[in-house]
Amino acid sequence: MSKFRSMEKGFSLHTPRTIMRMLTVQDAEDFYRLNLNPEVLQYTGDHPFVDIQEAADFLAQYDQYERHGVGRFAVIEKASNAFIGWCGLRYCQTKKEYDIGFRFFQAYWNQGFATETAKKCLEDGFNRLQIDSILGRAMIKNIASIKVLEKLGMQFKEKFDFEGQEGVIYEWFRRR
Repeated sequence: MSKFRSMEKGFSLHTPRTIMRMLTVQDAEDFYRLNLNPEVLQYTGDHPFVDIQEAADFLAQYDQYERHGVGRFAVIEKASNAFIGWCGLRYCQTKKEYDIGFRFFQAYWNQGFATETAKKCLEDGFNRLQIDSILGRAMIKNIASIKVLEKLGMQFKEKFDFEGQEGVIYEWFRRR
């Protein structure tokens, strides 16, 4: 069980170019559109939502903030005030571990947003929450995500089966 119970409403993280805030049901249309692009989902193992209502239902039931004090955040670009993707930590209760994840609209790839926001989420996990270890997972074919994990300073840990594909796990430990 996670040692952190709840994240207060209105919690946000800021980077030079983004604001990261808790996802809400009002993000359903953007969340739905993000998962429509097969190239965005290619290496995730996820499937697109059937419709906006399914995305809204997912967001309405999303309980990581309340249960574990972490979660995936809506990433808002400061310059345009646009929802450009999501990034954040997740706690897996069955494995008793935290992982970092990120997903962005294709128009925002290769601009450093994943690295910038993931770095801020890792810092929050290690500093505010005192998490000892955070994992990053990627399909081995997902070179871009692996590069992000390496830029973050994460170290290769092991290979694993990622939805029937070869995957890799990277890990970063809190510096004491």
